[in-house]
Amino acid sequence: MIKKIIQFSCAVGLAFSLVSCGTAAPQATGAPFIESAPTNPSEVTSPAPTKKVALVLKTLTNPFFVEMENGARKAESEFGIELIVKTGAQETSIQQQIAIVENLIELKVDAIVIAPGDSKELIPALKKAQDAGIKVVNIDNQLDTELSQKLGLTDVPFISVDNENGAYLSAKFISDQITTPTKVVLLEGIQEARNAQDRLAGAKRAFGENPNITIVASETAHWKIDEAHDLTMKLFQTNPDIGAIFCANDMMALGAIQYLEEANLSNVLVAGYDNLKEAQQAIKDGKMASTIDQQAAMQGYMGVQYALDLINGVSVSQLNFVDVILVTQETLK
Repeated sequence: MIKKIIQFSCAVGLAFSLVSCGTAAPQATGAPFIESAPTNPSEVTSPAPTKKVALVLKTLTNPFFVEMENGARKAESEFGIELIVKTGAQETSIQQQIAIVENLIELKVDAIVIAPGDSKELIPALKKAQDAGIKVVNIDNQLDTELSQKLGLTDVPFISVDNENGAYLSAKFISDQITTPTKVVLLEGIQEARNAQDRLAGAKRAFGENPNITIVASETAHWKIDEAHDLTMKLFQTNPDIGAIFCANDMMALGAIQYLEEANLSNVLVAGYDNLKEAQQAIKDGKMASTIDQQAAMQGYMGVQYALDLINGVSVSQLNFVDVILVTQETLK
């Protein structure tokens, strides 16, 4: 399955270019066309320039963000704006995201909708964008509110899900199946990211409610499938009797499952987060117990919608949660 995901990531590419199409002038037929000037110069009106909204994602190697872009493209079509999509090479490419924001400032886009890879490091660049008159909308992973206030990045609406609650639901689904003393491990996302912190907290809350569970390890695999595979192997070398794994995203869950298949370990409960198609198939096959649909396309759509509202001077709410949906074998029937 790792090979399948890597092939997908290579095919996707790192950014999209936009092509504008001009309209050819109509050919004259019959009598010559004579253009008459308007009697009143004020009658001459120019069409309003198309608003340019940039969508800055962490990466497109994760199908979750492809779905997020799909939602934004739908909004682009409906609202008649120009969508510019930029992305880092990996979810850990924070400096690349910063460089993208700097470039968008030079391009003088009207708004930036961003899913930041880090909750703090992007703030200075986004403050610079806001100072340049560019509207900023934060989706997926929340920017650090305290540092934002300190640096003067204000009035930035946030659109995402309640990550703590989503992780709680996914982890609780496997926790409820554990009735004997069991060792559990957690595969974390990027530890500096707010969504990773919230998902870790939610999983710990769920497991903490079951006295049969002992968390023996909690380490990061940086959202990556290959790192999760290697980390899972390392954790089982230390604790060969691990009975359950919570993964803060599906990419890491798929990496963990790959190792479990290689090691012929079929009785380990695995919970994920993101509802990727590959995760759905793993659930149907009985290799994974649960995941969370955080409606990535809706987040992308709302991000563009809110950006356009801000451009047009329409006030929007600052904190916006999309519903999370628990996905299991039962829900996939």
